[in-house]
Amino acid sequence: MSKVWTVVGTSIAYVWLLLLVGVPFAAVLVGALAGGWGPFWQSVTSQEALFALRMTGEITGVTLLANLVLGLPMAFWIARHVPGWRIVQWLVELPLSVSPVVAGLALIVVYGPNALVGAFLLHLHVKVAFAFPGMVLATIFVTLPFIVHETVPAIRAIGDTQEQAAYVLGASPWRTLWRVWLPQLKWSILYGLALTTARSLGEFGAVLVVSGSIVMVTETATLFVYQASVNNEMQAAYAVSALLALASFALILLLQFLKRAGGRNLRDH
Repeated sequence: MSKVWTVVGTSIAYVWLLLLVGVPFAAVLVGALAGGWGPFWQSVTSQEALFALRMTGEITGVTLLANLVLGLPMAFWIARHVPGWRIVQWLVELPLSVSPVVAGLALIVVYGPNALVGAFLLHLHVKVAFAFPGMVLATIFVTLPFIVHETVPAIRAIGDTQEQAAYVLGASPWRTLWRVWLPQLKWSILYGLALTTARSLGEFGAVLVVSGSIVMVTETATLFVYQASVNNEMQAAYAVSALLALASFALILLLQFLKRAGGRNLRDH
């Protein structure tokens, strides 16, 4: 009986995934290539599409660097139970429970041109809201938990024995980080970075609010798809959506590789 329920449950899961993911994914690819490779290529290489794709890449790159610099110290803070770690953990968990639209609105409230902080920054000729910095901040906010969540369990599993041994042998904190911690955390970090990339490529709500979706100024790939669909330019919307979908599929394969490589690394140790 248990085998029957296993088969039934597995079948339901596969059918559900097919209807929820497989069919929409296939529909996007069919729509993108309905007119052939010519219209598809023309859509993804248009000036507006290239601008949106480039801005998405730039935001993703800055977000990856910022999350790496911010996420690792936070992960050590939480894993080592440094005083105040519960507050840090709460701040890390916050983006998972707050709507991205609310996050974007909060950034507007703080950094908007009519806000105290925003007006002060404008006086210094630094524009945050409705500009690239605000879009980066919104993306960092919604992606920060990924690296922290992936590295905290690894830090706790490794412990501090090797770190203490390195200090006894005269290694500096930076040398200990490079020679002791990073080699052992590399798979967790790479997995977190891959998750961050996937979320950055597909982020919409927070970026939409904080950017204002100004064409050829603050337009990412997801905002381009939104504008194209609103304007009934479905070929362009399908084409860029297909690129994003293929990038997500590639990231899924990468995540599976990293998960297996990380599992082998833990078994080796």
